Amino acid sequence: MTDLAVYAGLFLVAFAAATIFPMQSEAGLVGLVLTGQHPVLALIVVETTGNVLGSTVNWLLGVGIERFRDKRWFPVSQPALDKAQRWYHRYGKWSLLLSWMPIIGDPITIVAGVLREPFPMFLLLVTIAKTVRYGVLAAATLGVMS
Repeated sequence: MTDLAVYAGLFLVAFAAATIFPMQSEAGLVGLVLTGQHPVLALIVVETTGNVLGSTVNWLLGVGIERFRDKRWFPVSQPALDKAQRWYHRYGKWSLLLSWMPIIGDPITIVAGVLREPFPMFLLLVTIAKTVRYGVLAAATLGVMS
């Protein structure tokens, strides 16, 4: 497989994993680090970029979905949306540092869009969270290898 295909695949998996699709991106990073065939920093950058862009899609969904709140087909109940909004108001933008976490990370990025978190702050905090996650994962994988 060419390097471009490897990086494109890693990017796409990381992107999809950050959206509402139930996927994991960590296995791809760990597997590629274990091969030792690609610079670890490049893998972290590619995976972080894909994952942050996927979270940006969630933020955009949050920005646009609010207008459909009263529709019958709306995927989130009013009480659930109210609870998420209260939680976000309580912890604020700093909750975006948890955007890397499974299960709660994606909803946090959507709620940030619903509540109109300014995009530059959203992007900064999500990028920090995702970079640290992949950096720690890569470092732990390298530690296991030595």
